[in-house]
Amino acid sequence: MTESVGLRPPAHRVSPLAIGYWTVRASVGWLVLVVVQVLWLLADLGNLGLRVTILIATVVVAVLHLVVMPQWRYRVHRWENTEQAVYTQTGWFTQERRIAPVSRIQTVDSAFGVLERLFGLANVTVTTASAAGPIRIHGLARDDAQRLVDQLTRTTAATPGDAT
Repeated sequence: MTESVGLRPPAHRVSPLAIGYWTVRASVGWLVLVVVQVLWLLADLGNLGLRVTILIATVVVAVLHLVVMPQWRYRVHRWENTEQAVYTQTGWFTQERRIAPVSRIQTVDSAFGVLERLFGLANVTVTTASAAGPIRIHGLARDDAQRLVDQLTRTTAATPGDAT
C-alpha cells in the first residue's frame, strides 16, 4: 500500500540564524544605494531639498525592508523531508509550495557562501526531472543541511525507479 503524496504545508522552519543573514545580505544593497545618494548630494548641492528628501525616503524604505523582510521570510519559508517526498514553501509576496517525490530525485547538493558560513548556514538543492527546476531550501543550519543531504541520499538510493 503506498501513501498518497499531496501538496501541504511543510513542517519545519529554516534556522532562526537566517533572519540575521537575510538582514545583513539585504543591508549591503541598501548601503550602496545610500552611499551613492550621499555622494550625489555632496557632489552638487543644487536642488538640495529634493536630494535630501530622496535620501530620507531611501533610508525609510531601507529600514522598513530590513525590519519586515527577514521576519516575513522566516515565517513563510518551510521545508520537510519524508520517506516519500521533499516539501518546500518559499516566497515573499508570491508564495510557492513545491513537492518532489523521492522517486523523482536525481541529485542532492549543498552549498554555502562566505556570508552563510559566518552565520553557520547552508542551502540544499534537490534536482528532479521536473521542468519547474530544482527545489531549493535556503537558510538551513549547516548540521541540518548535512543531515538532510545524507538522509535524501540514503532514501533516494533505496527507492526503486530511474528518477525520470
